[in-house]
Amino acid sequence: MLAPAVRTPIAIALGAIAGALSRYYLGLWLNHWLGAAPYSTLIINLTGCFGMGLLVAIFLHLNTRIHPDVRILLTTGFLGSYTTFSSYVLDTATLLQQQQVVSALLYWVGSAGLGLVSLYLGMALAQGVLQHLSSE
Repeated sequence: MLAPAVRTPIAIALGAIAGALSRYYLGLWLNHWLGAAPYSTLIINLTGCFGMGLLVAIFLHLNTRIHPDVRILLTTGFLGSYTTFSSYVLDTATLLQQQQVVSALLYWVGSAGLGLVSLYLGMALAQGVLQHLSSE
């Protein structure tokens, strides 16, 4: 039997492969039927949240009957690769369940807002570097 230090990364990697491929192919299929994103992204994010809620409830109910490697393969591996949005929503819900409402709201709004700012900063940096390189 492999040690947890070896099993855990393998479980995450196997789940991540399946999650990334599922996201990619489902996105292609949805784009074919619905047109370009953001509709496919919205559906993938919502199904990921639904899946996370379903799995967390099942894991809490069956606690010790589901091996930790299976739990991490499905949540961190599969759903984490399928959509990190489901993890973001679960983290927010966890804070709310712990009655940390201010932290939950800051995390919820801050992640989206700062994520958008970070996206634009990354784009600006790339454009600056590319302009500098093309002027040489």
